[in-house]
Amino acid sequence: MKDAVNFGKFQDPFVTAKGDTRAQVPLSDPQTLWFNTGTLCNIECENCYILSSPTNDALVYLTADEITDYLDQLEDRNWGVREIAFTGGEPYMNPEMNEMTRRCLERGYDVLVLTNAMMPMQRKKVKEGLLELNAAYPGKLTMRISVDHWSEELHDKERGKGSFDKTITGMEWLSENGFTMAVAGRTVWGETDADSRQGYADLYAKHGFDIDANNPGMTVLFPEMDETVEVPEITTDCWGILNKQPTEVMCSNSRMVVKHKGADAPSVIACTLLPYEKEFDMGRTLEEAEKSVQLNHPHCAKFCVLGGASCSA
Repeated sequence: MKDAVNFGKFQDPFVTAKGDTRAQVPLSDPQTLWFNTGTLCNIECENCYILSSPTNDALVYLTADEITDYLDQLEDRNWGVREIAFTGGEPYMNPEMNEMTRRCLERGYDVLVLTNAMMPMQRKKVKEGLLELNAAYPGKLTMRISVDHWSEELHDKERGKGSFDKTITGMEWLSENGFTMAVAGRTVWGETDADSRQGYADLYAKHGFDIDANNPGMTVLFPEMDETVEVPEITTDCWGILNKQPTEVMCSNSRMVVKHKGADAPSVIACTLLPYEKEFDMGRTLEEAEKSVQLNHPHCAKFCVLGGASCSA
C-alpha cells in the first residue's frame, strides 16, 4: 500500500523519499499503557482501523496474568503512567475483561475501556462485574462508547443495521447505573466540527447522557484512515514548519501491548493503529519499548502529526 499510493514514500525508517531526515518521536512522558484484548469483535465495521471482526483473531486474547506482568513492569520502569486503556476488537468478547480491569484498578490506575456497548458488554455476568467494579472504584473507570455518528442512519452505515439502537441501549444502562461515559466518533461525514458536536449534544440531551459534546476528551472525533490518499512524509524540519512538538504526538506518551496469533508472549507496539506493522513492534518488554519511534507510516502523518488526534483522553 505504501508503494502503490504514496509513490515510494515511507520505505526507509530514517530517510524520506526526498532524502530528508525522517522525524522521530522519543518516549518522553508515558501517560497511557494500552492493551489490545484481541481483534475478535461481535460486528464488522465498514472501515475498522485494525480490521476487527467476528472471525479476525490475528491478535488473540490477552490474559489477566499477562496484564499483571506489564503492570509489574510499569512499576519497575517507573514510567509514571496514570491510565490503563483497553481496546479491541470488542474488549468484552474477552472472558477475562472484568478481571483485567479489576487488577488495574487495584493498583490505583484510571481505566479507560473502548467498547461498542452492545451484547458482549450487556451479558448478565459482564454487567454484574461492571457494577461491582464501578462501586468499588468510583470515578476511576470510564467507558468510551463507539458512536460513529450521532444519527442512526450514518452510524448503522458504518456498523450495520440495528447497531445504533443496540449501542444506545447499552449506554442507557451505563447511564442509569452511574458509569462515567465518553464517546468516540468519526469525522468522515464531511461535517464541520461544530455541527458534529452539536449533533452529539442533541443526542446526549435526548437520552439524558452526562457527556460533554464540546470536550475533545469526552467526545473524541477521529479522522478517517483512508489508505488510498497520498500523505506527506514528516521530516525533522516539519516540527518548526508546523509549529508542533514531538511531545504532542501520541507515541511520545503511550504504548500498546498485543499478542499476535501464534506468539508465545505479548509484545509492545508503538501505536494503537499499527498492530500488524513489524517495524512498530518494539519488543516484548517495556524496557525495549522505551526507544524512539520513527514516523515511517502514512498514519503517523495523517492521524497524529497533521490530524492532531490521540486515542487517549
